[in-house]
Amino acid sequence: MDQTAEASGAPPSKSTGELKAPTGSLKDASADSVAISTHTHQSRGFTVRIAELIVLMSAIVGAVGLGLGMSKYLAEHPYVAAYLSAYGVFRFADLMVRDPAALGMEGPRFMQRVMYEIPLLILFFAAPFERTYIYGGEVPRWMAALGLLIELIGLWLVLGARIQLGFFSPRPSSDEAPVLVRNGLYRFIRHPIFLGELVVLLAWPFEYGAPIAFTLAAIIGSMVVRRQVREEEAQLLAQFGDDYASYMRVTDSLLPNVW
Repeated sequence: MDQTAEASGAPPSKSTGELKAPTGSLKDASADSVAISTHTHQSRGFTVRIAELIVLMSAIVGAVGLGLGMSKYLAEHPYVAAYLSAYGVFRFADLMVRDPAALGMEGPRFMQRVMYEIPLLILFFAAPFERTYIYGGEVPRWMAALGLLIELIGLWLVLGARIQLGFFSPRPSSDEAPVLVRNGLYRFIRHPIFLGELVVLLAWPFEYGAPIAFTLAAIIGSMVVRRQVREEEAQLLAQFGDDYASYMRVTDSLLPNVW
């Protein structure tokens, strides 16, 4: 049959049916990938919107509190006002003494950072809520003063360690190896910044005498810090190698002779 068709000059038959099947499968695969990408994008967008809503409602509640006489409340509770003022100054100062190179590195996106701050908002909400709706009355002034003192200790740890890293660990040039800081606070523990940040947050429940909020903050905060320590030490071991491994053998992570 093929020879007859060729002799008569008729064009040979073409099998087009086999070409349609793979073409169709490519279209289906493309459509599936687009659908998955769209679903992922929608899920991420919904999470971002939820975060924005939580932050917005927190800001609205704060504005309502100011309108209802927050300034009078803070005047009557000077240690609470001092804690919040010191915390605001601390967050600003912490940015100022950070390594400029670290600030320029790509980190979590804005909304991811917002999501990280939500547990902090919950803590600041939980302590006064516990005092108001479980115990009532005013917290003893000595306890509020103790909370402020604990906060200042935590601030000193964080900012002191940041300054040490800036002074004793300058940015190396392209042909110099990075310097491992072992002086000052780093002589006793490897992660004074993480410890200081945890101490600052644990000081807040003292302002309201809120043991439940303190316990939850201690448990959750310890879990978060433990994860941060593991991640940072893995990076430092990769960077400094045996030098950091020997440093780990002679120091503790957060608390001397404890942790």
